[in-house]
Amino acid sequence: QVQLVEFGGGLVQPGGSLRLSCTASGFTFSSYAMSWYRQAPGKERELVAAITSAGGSTNYADSVKGRFTISRDNALNMVYLQMNSLKPEDTAVYLCNAINTGWGTRYQYWGRGTQVTVSS
Repeated sequence: QVQLVEFGGGLVQPGGSLRLSCTASGFTFSSYAMSWYRQAPGKERELVAAITSAGGSTNYADSVKGRFTISRDNALNMVYLQMNSLKPEDTAVYLCNAINTGWGTRYQYWGRGTQVTVSS
C-alpha cells in the first residue's frame, strides 16, 4: 500500500528552526515530484514548496522564500523541509504530497500531516 508519513513538527519560538521529514513507501519514489502543503485554521490549503522527481528544480511560495528549503533523498525515499526564521503565521499542519511524472497514468498521494506551531 502507498504510504506517506510526516514527522518533525512541534512547538518552536519565532525565529527558530524545524526540519520536517516525509518517508514514502509503496510506489516508485524517484518517479514522483514531491511537495509540502500547509493548512492553517480558517485558511485553505496552500502549496509551500515543491521539488522535481530528480531534485533538479524547486519552487516556493513567496511567503517562505529565503527561509524554507525543500530537498529529497531518492535512495532513502525521503523528502525534507528545512524551515528557518519561523514566524507565527507559519503555524499550520504541514502535509507531504507526491505526484508522478512521465507518460503513464497520473497518481497523487497525501500524507496525514504534522503540526507546526510557532509561538512564544
